Amino acid sequence: MLSVIRVHLPSDIPIVGCELTPYVLLRRPDKTVTTEDVLESAPIDGHFLRYKWYRIQSDRKVTVCSVHPTEQATLQCLGCLKVKIPVAKSYHCSPKCFSDAWQHHRILHDRAASAVNENGAEEEELFGRFNSSGSGVINAVLPPSASSPNLTNGSAPLYPAAVTQRSGGETWFEVGHSKTYTPSADDIGHVLKFECVVVDAETKLSIGLSSTITTSHVIPAPTPTPRHLIPVSGVDVIVHLDSDGRLSSAGTFTVLSYNILADSYATVESYSYCPSWALSWAYRRQNLLREIVGYRADIVCLQEVQGDHFEEFFAPELEKHGYQALYKRKTSEASHTLDGCATFFRRDRFSHVKKYEVEFNKAAQSLTEALVPNAQKKNALNRLVKDNVALIAVLEAKFGQQGADNPGKRQLLCVANTHVNVHQDLKDVKLWQVHTLLKGLEKIAASADIPMLVCGDFNAAPGSAPHSLLAMGKVDPMHPDLSVDPLGILRPHTKLSHQLPLVSAYSSFVRGIGPALEHQRRRMDPATNEPLFTNCTKDFIGTHDYVFYTADSLTVESLLELLDENSLRKDTALPSPEWSSDHIALLAEFRCKPRTRR
Repeated sequence: MLSVIRVHLPSDIPIVGCELTPYVLLRRPDKTVTTEDVLESAPIDGHFLRYKWYRIQSDRKVTVCSVHPTEQATLQCLGCLKVKIPVAKSYHCSPKCFSDAWQHHRILHDRAASAVNENGAEEEELFGRFNSSGSGVINAVLPPSASSPNLTNGSAPLYPAAVTQRSGGETWFEVGHSKTYTPSADDIGHVLKFECVVVDAETKLSIGLSSTITTSHVIPAPTPTPRHLIPVSGVDVIVHLDSDGRLSSAGTFTVLSYNILADSYATVESYSYCPSWALSWAYRRQNLLREIVGYRADIVCLQEVQGDHFEEFFAPELEKHGYQALYKRKTSEASHTLDGCATFFRRDRFSHVKKYEVEFNKAAQSLTEALVPNAQKKNALNRLVKDNVALIAVLEAKFGQQGADNPGKRQLLCVANTHVNVHQDLKDVKLWQVHTLLKGLEKIAASADIPMLVCGDFNAAPGSAPHSLLAMGKVDPMHPDLSVDPLGILRPHTKLSHQLPLVSAYSSFVRGIGPALEHQRRRMDPATNEPLFTNCTKDFIGTHDYVFYTADSLTVESLLELLDENSLRKDTALPSPEWSSDHIALLAEFRCKPRTRR
């Protein structure tokens, strides 16, 4: 007979909005073991599985800490309530937690209070002062039985919950009857219970004991402080990305570039400082989607997108938000979980014209055939073949542009998306791949009058040879990176050049004026005109991600604000419960210039 051997959850910490999928191990009547579902519509030997989810609702409601969501809250910041910050952000687990988080927490107050009052005296009342013990006088200690109806956000269950049991101060509500369950705001602070039982298909009666598992308390999904668009074209006004309006004005468009950290790389060994629940793909995918959709970019370039995650999650989910998808997986014979580059564009803003795929492995084969002696070919391919790819999309704009001196002509745009994932010691391979990509883009530029964007994670720091080639159009023959060239693929050094007028979008923060730009300049490296970091882990911090544009055809209107290292270090590094990649997203708003032939 069909029987349940074991049930367990990949993570016992449930998060609002993140689907829970239990692992159910079954033994079939023929003694074979499987994890496949057995539905009522397709019973095995007259039996199927019935699932139920319950919310254990105690008379004692648990509120959770906004900084350490696995800890119970013991105090609340009243200043948050006065300036109408979401109540979930007001809770802390201890005076030390509140004190340690104060520098970051006060930013929430500053932003919210600016919309509420202009009075300095009121502001002092809202923020309070810290006493010598370091705890704030603006907090209220929560009694153990504190209840917070605000945490539920008034959301309704999918169907009326049935009270199935009440004992010892606990009420059990049935909240789901499928194998998976997605916690809602109503579940915050409560324990969930999953029940699985074998049922007779004819009588519909359960057979034997049910297998159950309970979770820890449901926690709210951490919500990062919104990042804003900072204009760099002369008007010093911050644009709010979290509004409902269109963020692109007529004639402009936005481009996002983001290495999302593939699940196959997000191991506990590499990111031991990140809580396991925040490192799980079930949580990270929802948090990443929420962030990406929130930017409302017209074009989205993602790196480290696994093939299965593209097909099963990102493509269908972003399609719901009006995006069309293009994808190029790395060129390896490895499994379906291999990652690649994904480019999405809004169908109401652009249409797809053409797609080019750059496979650096094929280029390596051609190079070794042409330049490397037969005896060295195997070693050369071992060095050059890294499975990296680039995805190039030619799009046609559906919106009007400034400088319509040629109103009857199509406005095309070429967008390159790449991840140059090469070990730091292989400087020659990294530079060769970037040079190969740029030469391919030059051919496209020669065949059409077309603005270009080059986005991605180049694994190259500002000032490195690949960065110099991108930003300066050439590499100094005396550059130290050129000393590493065992195959002679970089010689003569004069060939390391291109004619595309590429400029790094974020360098516009250095050239502009205004208070908001001054604040961003403190997060830029004045020696290289690039961000101080786009990649921040426990062991590394630096810039590897860029958005380059052709300056003769495009101009930068605004840029997504950069993050402050101190705010990230409160969680040690990236990824964290707030930010689900070890990289930060870069976003730029561009305007097409009036056309002039190159």
